[in-house]
Amino acid sequence: MMERIRTWLDRTAAMTAKELKQLSRDPVLLGVLVYFFSADIYMAGVGVHMDLRNAPIAVMDHDRSATSRELIHRFLPPYFSLKGSVGSAREATGLLDRGEVLAILDVPTDFGRDLLRGGSASVQMQIDASNTVLGTLATADAARIVGRFGAEITAKGLGRMPGGAAAFPMVQDRHRVLYNPNQTDSWFMSISELLTVITMLSLMLPAAAAVREKERGTIEQLAVSPLSPFQVLFPKVLAMGLAVVAGTAICLHLVVLPAFHMPIRGSLALFLAVTALYVFATSGLGLFIASLSRNLAQVVMLVILLMMPLLLLSGSWTPPEAMPRGLRWAMHLSPLFHYIEMGYGILLKGAGVGLLRVPLLALALQGGVIFGFGMWRFRRQLERV
Repeated sequence: MMERIRTWLDRTAAMTAKELKQLSRDPVLLGVLVYFFSADIYMAGVGVHMDLRNAPIAVMDHDRSATSRELIHRFLPPYFSLKGSVGSAREATGLLDRGEVLAILDVPTDFGRDLLRGGSASVQMQIDASNTVLGTLATADAARIVGRFGAEITAKGLGRMPGGAAAFPMVQDRHRVLYNPNQTDSWFMSISELLTVITMLSLMLPAAAAVREKERGTIEQLAVSPLSPFQVLFPKVLAMGLAVVAGTAICLHLVVLPAFHMPIRGSLALFLAVTALYVFATSGLGLFIASLSRNLAQVVMLVILLMMPLLLLSGSWTPPEAMPRGLRWAMHLSPLFHYIEMGYGILLKGAGVGLLRVPLLALALQGGVIFGFGMWRFRRQLERV
Protein backbone atom coordinates (compact mmCIF):
# COMPACT_ATOMS: atom_id res chain seq x y z
CA MET A 1 0.00 0.00 0.00
CA MET A 2 2.76 2.47 0.96
CA GLU A 3 4.63 1.58 -2.22
CA ARG A 4 1.59 2.44 -4.34
CA ILE A 5 1.14 5.74 -2.53
CA ARG A 6 4.83 6.58 -3.00
CA THR A 7 4.63 5.72 -6.70
CA TRP A 8 1.51 7.86 -7.10
CA LEU A 9 3.18 10.82 -5.36
CA ASP A 10 6.36 10.42 -7.43
CA ARG A 11 4.39 10.41 -10.67
CA THR A 12 2.34 13.43 -9.60
CA ALA A 13 5.50 15.34 -8.62
CA ALA A 14 7.20 14.46 -11.91
CA MET A 15 4.18 15.52 -13.97
CA THR A 16 3.83 18.75 -11.97
CA ALA A 17 7.50 19.58 -12.56
CA LYS A 18 6.99 18.84 -16.24
CA GLU A 19 4.04 21.29 -16.42
CA LEU A 20 6.05 24.01 -14.65
CA LYS A 21 8.92 23.53 -17.09
CA GLN A 22 6.56 23.77 -20.04
CA LEU A 23 5.09 26.96 -18.60
CA SER A 24 8.56 28.47 -18.15
CA ARG A 25 9.31 27.72 -21.82
CA ASP A 26 6.07 29.27 -23.12
CA PRO A 27 6.74 32.99 -23.75
CA VAL A 28 3.07 33.77 -24.47
CA LEU A 29 1.70 32.42 -21.18
CA LEU A 30 4.65 33.85 -19.23
CA GLY A 31 4.01 37.25 -20.78
CA VAL A 32 0.33 37.00 -19.83
CA LEU A 33 1.25 36.14 -16.23
CA VAL A 34 3.74 38.98 -15.89
CA TYR A 35 1.48 41.58 -17.48
CA PHE A 36 -1.68 40.78 -15.55
CA PHE A 37 0.07 40.55 -12.18
CA SER A 38 1.93 43.84 -12.67
CA ALA A 39 0.89 46.44 -15.24
CA ASP A 40 -2.80 45.50 -15.32
CA ILE A 41 -3.18 45.75 -11.52
CA TYR A 42 -1.25 49.03 -11.41
CA MET A 43 -3.31 50.63 -14.20
CA ALA A 44 -6.55 49.59 -12.53
CA GLY A 45 -5.43 51.18 -9.26
CA VAL A 46 -4.26 54.49 -10.70
CA GLY A 47 -6.54 54.83 -13.71
CA VAL A 48 -10.02 53.89 -12.47
CA HIS A 49 -11.78 56.16 -9.98
CA MET A 50 -15.21 55.88 -8.43
CA ASP A 51 -15.55 59.62 -7.76
CA LEU A 52 -15.85 62.69 -9.95
CA ARG A 53 -12.59 64.20 -11.22
CA ASN A 54 -12.38 67.66 -12.89
CA ALA A 55 -15.80 67.48 -14.52
CA PRO A 56 -16.11 70.44 -16.97
CA ILE A 57 -18.83 72.87 -15.95
CA ALA A 58 -20.03 76.21 -17.37
CA VAL A 59 -21.99 78.91 -15.54
CA MET A 60 -24.97 81.01 -16.53
CA ASP A 61 -25.04 83.71 -13.83
CA HIS A 62 -28.09 85.98 -14.15
CA ASP A 63 -27.54 87.49 -10.69
CA ARG A 64 -23.89 88.58 -10.84
CA SER A 65 -23.77 89.32 -7.11
CA ALA A 66 -21.11 88.59 -4.51
CA THR A 67 -23.27 85.74 -3.19
CA SER A 68 -23.65 84.08 -6.60
CA ARG A 69 -19.91 84.42 -7.27
CA GLU A 70 -19.18 82.78 -3.91
CA LEU A 71 -21.40 79.82 -4.79
CA ILE A 72 -19.93 79.48 -8.29
CA HIS A 73 -16.39 79.36 -6.98
CA ARG A 74 -17.29 76.42 -4.74
CA PHE A 75 -17.35 74.28 -7.90
CA LEU A 76 -13.59 73.79 -7.99
CA PRO A 77 -11.15 70.89 -8.50
CA PRO A 78 -10.78 68.07 -7.81
CA TYR A 79 -14.50 67.53 -8.46
CA PHE A 80 -15.34 70.27 -10.98
CA SER A 81 -13.42 72.45 -13.41
CA LEU A 82 -14.94 75.80 -14.38
CA LYS A 83 -14.83 76.37 -18.15
CA GLY A 84 -16.24 79.89 -18.20
CA SER A 85 -19.67 81.47 -18.44
CA VAL A 86 -22.41 81.47 -21.06
CA GLY A 87 -24.87 84.22 -21.82
CA SER A 88 -27.96 82.38 -23.01
CA ALA A 89 -29.86 79.14 -22.63
CA ARG A 90 -29.28 78.35 -26.32
CA GLU A 91 -25.51 78.61 -25.89
CA ALA A 92 -25.67 76.41 -22.77
CA THR A 93 -27.69 73.77 -24.59
CA GLY A 94 -25.17 73.79 -27.43
CA LEU A 95 -22.29 73.11 -25.04
CA LEU A 96 -24.18 70.16 -23.52
CA ASP A 97 -25.17 68.80 -26.94
CA ARG A 98 -21.58 68.90 -28.19
CA GLY A 99 -20.27 67.27 -25.01
CA GLU A 100 -17.95 70.19 -24.23
CA VAL A 101 -19.21 70.41 -20.64
CA LEU A 102 -20.82 67.93 -18.30
CA ALA A 103 -23.10 70.45 -16.55
CA ILE A 104 -24.46 73.99 -16.64
CA LEU A 105 -25.00 75.87 -13.37
CA ASP A 106 -27.86 78.37 -13.81
CA VAL A 107 -28.08 81.04 -11.08
CA PRO A 108 -31.35 83.05 -11.27
CA THR A 109 -31.81 86.78 -10.94
CA ASP A 110 -32.07 88.16 -7.34
CA PHE A 111 -30.45 84.99 -5.97
CA GLY A 112 -28.19 86.90 -3.57
CA ARG A 113 -30.86 89.42 -2.55
CA ASP A 114 -33.34 86.69 -1.62
CA LEU A 115 -30.78 84.90 0.52
CA LEU A 116 -29.69 88.09 2.32
CA ARG A 117 -33.35 88.84 3.18
CA GLY A 118 -33.66 85.43 4.78
CA GLY A 119 -35.82 83.97 2.04
CA SER A 120 -35.36 80.86 -0.01
CA ALA A 121 -33.59 80.68 -3.35
CA SER A 122 -32.89 77.95 -5.85
CA VAL A 123 -30.38 77.25 -8.58
CA GLN A 124 -30.74 75.02 -11.60
CA MET A 125 -28.20 72.37 -12.65
CA GLN A 126 -28.46 70.99 -16.18
CA ILE A 127 -26.44 67.78 -16.44
CA ASP A 128 -25.49 65.65 -19.42
CA ALA A 129 -26.59 62.21 -18.20
CA SER A 130 -25.73 60.27 -21.36
CA ASN A 131 -23.08 58.73 -19.11
CA THR A 132 -25.31 57.83 -16.18
CA VAL A 133 -22.42 57.19 -13.77
CA LEU A 134 -20.86 60.62 -14.31
CA GLY A 135 -24.29 62.25 -14.29
CA THR A 136 -25.18 60.66 -10.96
CA LEU A 137 -21.85 61.61 -9.41
CA ALA A 138 -22.15 65.20 -10.67
CA THR A 139 -25.68 65.49 -9.27
CA ALA A 140 -24.62 64.18 -5.88
CA ASP A 141 -21.52 66.41 -5.63
CA ALA A 142 -23.43 69.50 -6.79
CA ALA A 143 -26.18 68.86 -4.24
CA ARG A 144 -23.57 68.51 -1.52
CA ILE A 145 -21.86 71.78 -2.47
CA VAL A 146 -25.11 73.75 -2.72
CA GLY A 147 -26.42 72.20 0.51
CA ARG A 148 -23.30 73.16 2.43
CA PHE A 149 -23.44 76.69 0.98
CA GLY A 150 -27.07 77.03 2.05
CA ALA A 151 -26.28 75.79 5.55
CA GLU A 152 -23.52 78.39 5.91
CA ILE A 153 -25.81 81.20 4.72
CA THR A 154 -28.46 80.05 7.21
CA ALA A 155 -25.92 79.94 10.04
CA LYS A 156 -24.82 83.49 9.23
CA GLY A 157 -28.42 84.65 9.28
CA LEU A 158 -29.04 83.04 12.66
CA GLY A 159 -25.90 84.70 14.01
CA ARG A 160 -27.40 88.12 13.33
CA MET A 161 -30.57 87.32 15.32
CA PRO A 162 -30.98 87.88 19.09
CA GLY A 163 -29.36 84.97 20.91
CA GLY A 164 -27.53 83.92 17.73
CA ALA A 165 -27.31 80.39 16.43
CA ALA A 166 -26.86 79.04 19.95
CA ALA A 167 -30.54 79.76 20.68
CA PHE A 168 -31.65 77.16 18.13
CA PRO A 169 -31.34 73.37 18.32
CA MET A 170 -28.77 71.94 15.95
CA VAL A 171 -28.07 68.49 14.56
CA GLN A 172 -24.42 67.54 14.18
CA ASP A 173 -23.55 65.00 11.52
CA ARG A 174 -20.54 62.97 12.66
CA HIS A 175 -19.81 59.82 10.69
CA ARG A 176 -17.00 57.32 10.53
CA VAL A 177 -15.93 55.30 7.53
CA LEU A 178 -14.69 51.83 8.46
CA TYR A 179 -11.92 49.82 6.77
CA ASN A 180 -11.11 52.53 4.18
CA PRO A 181 -11.44 55.81 6.11
CA ASN A 182 -10.01 58.01 3.35
CA GLN A 183 -12.16 56.23 0.75
CA THR A 184 -9.12 55.56 -1.40
CA ASP A 185 -10.33 54.20 -4.73
CA SER A 186 -7.02 52.53 -5.52
CA TRP A 187 -7.43 50.10 -2.62
CA PHE A 188 -10.78 48.86 -3.91
CA MET A 189 -9.92 48.90 -7.61
CA SER A 190 -6.55 47.16 -7.28
CA ILE A 191 -8.01 44.34 -5.19
CA SER A 192 -11.05 44.04 -7.46
CA GLU A 193 -8.78 43.77 -10.52
CA LEU A 194 -6.52 41.27 -8.75
CA LEU A 195 -9.46 38.97 -7.98
CA THR A 196 -10.66 39.29 -11.58
CA VAL A 197 -7.19 38.46 -12.92
CA ILE A 198 -6.98 35.41 -10.67
CA THR A 199 -10.33 34.23 -12.04
CA MET A 200 -9.27 34.67 -15.65
CA LEU A 201 -5.91 32.94 -15.20
CA SER A 202 -7.51 30.10 -13.21
CA LEU A 203 -9.70 29.43 -16.22
CA MET A 204 -7.09 30.01 -18.92
CA LEU A 205 -3.91 28.36 -17.65
CA PRO A 206 -5.25 24.82 -16.93
CA ALA A 207 -7.20 24.92 -20.20
CA ALA A 208 -4.14 26.12 -22.11
CA ALA A 209 -1.94 23.43 -20.55
CA ALA A 210 -4.38 20.71 -21.59
CA VAL A 211 -4.98 22.10 -25.09
CA ARG A 212 -1.22 22.38 -25.70
CA GLU A 213 -1.11 18.58 -25.49
CA LYS A 214 -3.64 18.43 -28.33
CA GLU A 215 -1.78 20.97 -30.44
CA ARG A 216 1.56 19.19 -30.03
CA GLY A 217 0.10 15.73 -30.56
CA THR A 218 1.29 14.44 -27.18
CA ILE A 219 -2.22 13.71 -25.89
CA GLU A 220 -2.05 10.27 -27.51
CA GLN A 221 1.23 9.49 -25.73
CA LEU A 222 -0.31 10.41 -22.39
CA ALA A 223 -3.39 8.30 -23.14
CA VAL A 224 -1.28 5.13 -23.62
CA SER A 225 1.06 5.83 -20.70
CA PRO A 226 0.67 3.98 -17.37
CA LEU A 227 -0.75 7.20 -15.89
CA SER A 228 -4.41 7.38 -14.99
CA PRO A 229 -6.49 10.29 -16.41
CA PHE A 230 -6.43 11.89 -12.95
CA GLN A 231 -2.63 11.70 -12.84
CA VAL A 232 -2.52 13.38 -16.25
CA LEU A 233 -4.94 16.21 -15.43
CA PHE A 234 -4.38 16.95 -11.74
CA PRO A 235 -0.69 17.95 -12.15
CA LYS A 236 -1.75 20.50 -14.76
CA VAL A 237 -4.19 22.04 -12.29
CA LEU A 238 -1.63 21.84 -9.49
CA ALA A 239 1.17 23.46 -11.51
CA MET A 240 -1.01 26.26 -12.86
CA GLY A 241 -2.51 26.81 -9.41
CA LEU A 242 0.97 27.17 -7.92
CA ALA A 243 1.81 29.73 -10.62
CA VAL A 244 -1.34 31.76 -9.89
CA VAL A 245 -0.88 31.70 -6.10
CA ALA A 246 2.79 32.65 -6.43
CA GLY A 247 1.87 35.47 -8.81
CA THR A 248 -0.76 36.70 -6.34
CA ALA A 249 1.73 36.83 -3.46
CA ILE A 250 4.32 38.62 -5.61
CA CYS A 251 1.72 41.10 -6.88
CA LEU A 252 0.60 41.99 -3.36
CA HIS A 253 4.16 42.60 -2.13
CA LEU A 254 5.64 44.27 -5.22
CA VAL A 255 2.67 46.17 -6.72
CA VAL A 256 -0.30 46.69 -4.40
CA LEU A 257 1.52 47.46 -1.16
CA PRO A 258 4.33 49.70 -2.52
CA ALA A 259 2.21 51.54 -5.11
CA PHE A 260 -1.02 52.09 -3.19
CA HIS A 261 0.12 51.75 0.46
CA MET A 262 -2.81 49.49 1.22
CA PRO A 263 -2.63 47.88 4.65
CA ILE A 264 -3.33 44.16 4.79
CA ARG A 265 -5.42 43.88 7.95
CA GLY A 266 -5.94 40.13 7.89
CA SER A 267 -3.81 37.05 7.47
CA LEU A 268 -1.98 36.90 4.16
CA ALA A 269 -1.56 33.14 4.60
CA LEU A 270 -5.34 32.77 4.96
CA PHE A 271 -5.92 34.85 1.81
CA LEU A 272 -3.47 32.72 -0.19
CA ALA A 273 -5.11 29.54 1.15
CA VAL A 274 -8.53 30.83 0.07
CA THR A 275 -7.01 31.78 -3.29
CA ALA A 276 -5.68 28.23 -3.72
CA LEU A 277 -9.15 26.85 -2.97
CA TYR A 278 -10.69 29.25 -5.47
CA VAL A 279 -8.15 28.33 -8.16
CA PHE A 280 -9.00 24.67 -7.55
CA ALA A 281 -12.72 25.47 -7.93
CA THR A 282 -12.44 27.44 -11.16
CA SER A 283 -9.85 25.12 -12.73
CA GLY A 284 -12.68 22.62 -13.24
CA LEU A 285 -14.22 25.13 -15.64
CA GLY A 286 -10.81 25.38 -17.29
CA LEU A 287 -10.76 21.62 -17.90
CA PHE A 288 -14.28 21.84 -19.28
CA ILE A 289 -13.11 24.58 -21.67
CA ALA A 290 -10.18 22.38 -22.71
CA SER A 291 -12.52 19.51 -23.52
CA LEU A 292 -14.38 21.78 -25.97
CA SER A 293 -11.33 23.46 -27.54
CA ARG A 294 -8.88 22.33 -30.19
CA ASN A 295 -6.40 25.20 -29.94
CA LEU A 296 -5.40 28.12 -27.73
CA ALA A 297 -7.48 30.64 -29.71
CA GLN A 298 -10.66 28.72 -28.90
CA VAL A 299 -9.62 28.58 -25.25
CA VAL A 300 -9.35 32.38 -25.12
CA MET A 301 -12.77 32.86 -26.72
CA LEU A 302 -14.46 30.43 -24.33
CA VAL A 303 -12.72 32.04 -21.33
CA ILE A 304 -14.15 35.41 -22.36
CA LEU A 305 -17.58 33.81 -22.79
CA LEU A 306 -17.50 32.39 -19.24
CA MET A 307 -15.88 35.43 -17.64
CA MET A 308 -18.77 37.79 -18.31
CA PRO A 309 -21.48 35.94 -16.34
CA LEU A 310 -18.99 35.24 -13.55
CA LEU A 311 -18.16 38.95 -13.30
CA LEU A 312 -21.73 40.20 -13.64
CA LEU A 313 -22.90 37.82 -10.91
CA SER A 314 -19.95 38.48 -8.61
CA GLY A 315 -21.11 41.73 -7.00
CA SER A 316 -17.92 43.57 -7.98
CA TRP A 317 -19.66 45.70 -10.64
CA THR A 318 -23.18 45.91 -9.19
CA PRO A 319 -24.04 45.52 -5.49
CA PRO A 320 -26.30 42.53 -4.81
CA GLU A 321 -28.89 44.85 -3.23
CA ALA A 322 -29.29 46.69 -6.57
CA MET A 323 -30.02 43.55 -8.59
CA PRO A 324 -33.37 41.79 -9.19
CA ARG A 325 -34.28 39.04 -6.75
CA GLY A 326 -33.69 36.23 -9.24
CA LEU A 327 -30.18 37.44 -10.01
CA ARG A 328 -29.43 37.84 -6.30
CA TRP A 329 -30.11 34.14 -5.89
CA ALA A 330 -28.08 33.34 -9.01
CA MET A 331 -25.09 35.23 -7.58
CA HIS A 332 -24.62 32.49 -5.02
CA LEU A 333 -23.90 30.09 -7.89
CA SER A 334 -20.87 32.14 -8.92
CA PRO A 335 -17.69 31.09 -7.08
CA LEU A 336 -16.30 34.59 -7.69
CA PHE A 337 -19.08 36.03 -5.52
CA HIS A 338 -17.89 34.04 -2.49
CA TYR A 339 -14.23 34.69 -3.29
CA ILE A 340 -14.74 38.47 -3.48
CA GLU A 341 -16.59 38.44 -0.16
CA MET A 342 -13.71 36.58 1.48
CA GLY A 343 -10.99 38.55 -0.33
CA TYR A 344 -12.21 41.94 0.82
CA GLY A 345 -13.05 40.54 4.24
CA ILE A 346 -9.51 39.26 4.81
CA LEU A 347 -7.47 42.04 3.18
CA LEU A 348 -9.44 45.14 4.19
CA LYS A 349 -11.46 44.06 7.23
CA GLY A 350 -9.15 41.57 8.91
CA ALA A 351 -11.78 38.83 8.98
CA GLY A 352 -10.82 35.34 10.12
CA VAL A 353 -12.08 31.86 9.39
CA GLY A 354 -14.86 32.20 11.96
CA LEU A 355 -16.49 35.10 10.11
CA LEU A 356 -15.92 33.56 6.68
CA ARG A 357 -17.10 30.01 7.35
CA VAL A 358 -20.31 30.35 5.28
CA PRO A 359 -18.70 31.59 2.01
CA LEU A 360 -15.73 29.29 2.65
CA LEU A 361 -18.01 26.26 2.89
CA ALA A 362 -19.99 27.38 -0.17
CA LEU A 363 -16.80 27.79 -2.21
CA ALA A 364 -15.51 24.39 -1.09
CA LEU A 365 -18.75 22.66 -2.10
CA GLN A 366 -18.90 24.48 -5.43
CA GLY A 367 -15.23 23.71 -6.05
CA GLY A 368 -15.76 20.00 -5.52
CA VAL A 369 -18.71 19.91 -7.91
CA ILE A 370 -17.09 22.07 -10.61
CA PHE A 371 -13.72 20.34 -10.46
CA GLY A 372 -15.37 16.91 -10.53
CA PHE A 373 -17.44 17.88 -13.55
CA GLY A 374 -14.44 19.29 -15.45
CA MET A 375 -12.34 16.26 -14.62
CA TRP A 376 -15.09 13.89 -15.73
CA ARG A 377 -15.66 15.77 -18.98
CA PHE A 378 -11.99 15.83 -20.00
CA ARG A 379 -11.41 12.24 -18.82
CA ARG A 380 -14.09 11.01 -21.22
CA GLN A 381 -12.33 12.78 -24.06
CA LEU A 382 -8.94 11.40 -22.97
CA GLU A 383 -10.27 7.85 -22.81
CA ARG A 384 -11.60 8.13 -26.38
CA VAL A 385 -8.18 9.11 -27.78
